[in-house]
Amino acid sequence: MKQVFKCCAVLVITAMIFLPLSAMAGETLDAVKKKGFVTVGVNGSLFGFGQPDEKGEWQGLDVETGKAIAAAVFGDASKVKFIPLTAVQRFTALQSGEIDVLCRNATRTLSRDSALGLNFVQVNYYDGQAFLVPKSLGLKSAKELDGATVCVLPGTTTELNAADFFRANNMQWKPVVIESTAELAKTFFAGRCDSLTSDASQLAGTRAVAPNPDDYVILPEIISKEPLAPAVRHGDDEWRDIVDYAVLAMINAEELGITSKNVDEMLKSKDPKVQRFLGVSEGNGKALGLDEKFAYNIIKQVGNYGEVFERNVGPDTPLKLERGLNALWTDGGLMYSPPFK
Repeated sequence: MKQVFKCCAVLVITAMIFLPLSAMAGETLDAVKKKGFVTVGVNGSLFGFGQPDEKGEWQGLDVETGKAIAAAVFGDASKVKFIPLTAVQRFTALQSGEIDVLCRNATRTLSRDSALGLNFVQVNYYDGQAFLVPKSLGLKSAKELDGATVCVLPGTTTELNAADFFRANNMQWKPVVIESTAELAKTFFAGRCDSLTSDASQLAGTRAVAPNPDDYVILPEIISKEPLAPAVRHGDDEWRDIVDYAVLAMINAEELGITSKNVDEMLKSKDPKVQRFLGVSEGNGKALGLDEKFAYNIIKQVGNYGEVFERNVGPDTPLKLERGLNALWTDGGLMYSPPFK
């Protein structure tokens, strides 16, 4: 009898331990559905990634990632609210529940994954830190910046990376720390800093809105790895899966040759991979707690990853960024999706 009692006690204790986790599962999705939109934290002043245009319409690669999540959840990419956040505000806003997901050129790091209680999903832009300088300085290398004043954002990996770079190369530097991305750019363009350091994509966006973009050059050294990805809170695996596969859907669509223009025709495909992906064959949507056409809705309303990249940051935009590491794995890049099955 004692053994039976012990076994029952263990089962009861185990159930009590896992009950809160079960109750938490789906919490974010339920809250999002109840309010009727996804709240997305974005940069707010980064051309090509997150910024309202002259009409007040939000544009950018991170913005379209947020729209993809809304399309997955509601079948409507417009059911999204964007909250502009500074680098200092972004993680607190996510932790506190002010936003449902952070899509703000945030680098995945060990401390953010653990100490900050965040979960990063699929990378939506592989980047690296660089230095932007006026052409008039005549610099060809970041190793010529000894003694330079450098504009930098606080609360980012950028400041630490820059400090490491100057220390490793036995150089001195004078950081000028400005919290706002927009103010940081103004400070640099006003000539208060010799250089502006940030992710190369952010530097390209900053240069694109300069009074005279051709007066500035990004130096060739890439001094860090910056895998930029959307982030969610720890503790809700269902929501993490939804955000993760919303990003992956855009990558997988490009792999399969599915675009916003041909997606309706691709519904007729006999390829089992395409049928599963677009929800013609059921299963994927149910597994995520979404409509079976969630991936179709993303591609129809937002597009595949290649389309999103090209219209926001690609060679034909003011940023003029090549795919590089952000090309599909089949083209020598790092963009790779697990099977949708």
